[in-house]
Amino acid sequence: MQDTNPPLGFATNGLVRHTSERGDAALVRHAGDPQALTVLFCGDTPLLRREGEGADGPLGALHPQPVLDGIAIAVQVFLGTLDGRPVLATAAPADAVEALATRTGAEPHDLRGLATQGLVPEREIGLLAQAKSLLSWHLRHGFCANCGAPTRLSASGYRRDCDACGAQHFPRTDPVVIMLITRGDRCLLGRQARFPTGNYSCLAGFLEPGETVEDAVRRETFEEAGVRVGTVSYALSQPWPFPSSLMIGCVGEALGDALDIDREELEDARWFTRDEVRLMLANAHPDGLRVPPPVAIAHHLVRLFVT
Repeated sequence: MQDTNPPLGFATNGLVRHTSERGDAALVRHAGDPQALTVLFCGDTPLLRREGEGADGPLGALHPQPVLDGIAIAVQVFLGTLDGRPVLATAAPADAVEALATRTGAEPHDLRGLATQGLVPEREIGLLAQAKSLLSWHLRHGFCANCGAPTRLSASGYRRDCDACGAQHFPRTDPVVIMLITRGDRCLLGRQARFPTGNYSCLAGFLEPGETVEDAVRRETFEEAGVRVGTVSYALSQPWPFPSSLMIGCVGEALGDALDIDREELEDARWFTRDEVRLMLANAHPDGLRVPPPVAIAHHLVRLFVT
């Protein structure tokens, strides 16, 4: 049977990035191109336009660049090209949302919800993640970490330069390991207190400096659930723009099944059989237990376990 679930959230991006063409002149040239498109944020909130008729029609993330005429711009970066047209990401002040919504007919939307609802075309949802991560980085790194002087945008938005001390600063991506731990016909899932009632997911944690992905999986699993892990293998990854993480999905083989749960990290953790997980994926578990929706990498890790 064909899987009709939405694709992994934020993982599809239709842009050609043009990494070798990111001089400052490229940003100026593309920003002045009447054919250019822009992804528009007010603060951390994207503005999307409704395509087609009706309130439930698909949403588009791209606006013609000229809609910004006369609008104050906090940050603008060059993302790449889509079907040959330049695409920029633009951060307008948060208080400009009403003016821009009136001018463009666009609406503010929650970025997490967009991925869940599947209303944005696949190739644009990853583009939104790219724009959000870059713009958030610029808005939070206006001063040099080396000397404290103001920095300026450079390399079309993929670097900030400090003219005072000569330091160059690059956008950061925070690696996070997220792992499905298995032992025979069972897998380990946990839940935090903030999760919706009945939701269980894979364990996860940030990769620490000087640590391999495999050792991060082993450390986080032992710290959170008291389970020692042997072999670790990579499965898949997912950009997660809140603000700029990369979820590295892994599968690990447990060396034992005794649990010692860190109650400050987890409300609960338990072993589930494949049959139980199938019921959770189908929202048919007799106790109302579920796994995350298809937008989340945890859903796909769990699905790999039962197929």
